[in-house]
Amino acid sequence: MLAWNVAPLSPLDPDGSGPDGPTSSVRVFDTATGRLVRVGPESGTARLYVCGITPYDATHIGHANTYVSFDLLNRAWRDAGLLVDYVQNVTDVDDPLLERATATGQDWVALAEEQTQLFREDMTALNVLPPAQYLGAVESIPLVVSLIEELQQRGAVYAVPDPEFGDLYFAQAADPAFGSVAHLSETDAVATFAERGGDPERVGKKGPLDCLVWRQARTGEPSWPTPLGEGRPGWHIECTAIALDTLGSGFDVQGGGSDLAFPHHEMCASEARVATGEAFAQAYVHSGMVGFEGEKMSKSRGNLVFVSALRRAGVDPMAIRLALLGHHYREDWAWTEASLTSAQERLARWRTAVGADSGADPAPVLAAVRAALRQDLDAPAALAAVDAWAEASAALTGLSGAGSDPAAPAVVARLCDTLLGVRLHR
Repeated sequence: MLAWNVAPLSPLDPDGSGPDGPTSSVRVFDTATGRLVRVGPESGTARLYVCGITPYDATHIGHANTYVSFDLLNRAWRDAGLLVDYVQNVTDVDDPLLERATATGQDWVALAEEQTQLFREDMTALNVLPPAQYLGAVESIPLVVSLIEELQQRGAVYAVPDPEFGDLYFAQAADPAFGSVAHLSETDAVATFAERGGDPERVGKKGPLDCLVWRQARTGEPSWPTPLGEGRPGWHIECTAIALDTLGSGFDVQGGGSDLAFPHHEMCASEARVATGEAFAQAYVHSGMVGFEGEKMSKSRGNLVFVSALRRAGVDPMAIRLALLGHHYREDWAWTEASLTSAQERLARWRTAVGADSGADPAPVLAAVRAALRQDLDAPAALAAVDAWAEASAALTGLSGAGSDPAAPAVVARLCDTLLGVRLHR
């Protein structure tokens, strides 16, 4: 599956933090340990897996918030001198997609392709760096089948005793470390599982938190012939299989929205531990939820604000990106017209500043933005540093340019594009 294209990064001057330039020193909050941790190797390639969309209702602001958040991590790593192997999936066959296709009278394949393309266009507009590998669930079915067979050999997959549909489930009890990502009590875990697509009360399961890995074929549903029987993959096993195949065990970060910590990331981590005997990811990083009109923005509530709709209305995508960056990635917040207006005003100020003939010394703002991003991707602090530079530059202009640097506007424009993903030159 093809991803999207974004102009390559323009490297910035090294910051001198190591003998040969920048070194990896990016720290983020790890949900599993509950603390800030350093992520990425000392040198070489950082490995990042971010769970992708189920392609319907794309791309709402909640989606955009997640992918812009992890785009900051991608950029911070690259600025610190690392290569990044970034993998993202598309869940292009799953119950919610099929239900939407049925409700709207669309072919499910056409709906998935249409929404995936819309997502690509929105990511391009928002200047989100594309994944190196972009894989759909359908094309990854052989990987899923292979992983399920491995789990079967380890006694961790069983068929429910259903005379009609002997679906396959992963046995949560096979993993003594289950629960180490989200740290929920069993009561909370069961309730959350039920709320987020699980089936804790299904008759025949060995445990309420056992998750579906292979759904046997039903009439009217898409299915594929495999050694497991005619059917299709469950949600969690899809990401586990793709990540293990492309990145291997112990990759640096698994990312996604905070609503994925449980059950999705918990299940992925558990399946991988049982299959490989090793840690799935080194850190589990989650972006906050975005609300609208007093509620969490979600498909079920129907209170979605779409990036494509804002773009069609003439909103500059860089203003949308700045509105997202105005909140710390771990923060839960609400989208408002006021937040967009504020971002548009900030974008105008920045463009005026980098369009000037000269500006304030860019070295302090470059150092401040780097420091902010490397300390838990603190985008608000980074934006405040650029604000301060723009204000200082305007003050120097008022003093007939005394003490200003003619190279500064170009340097700051490049740092905004490279580190923050905000294009200031039209």
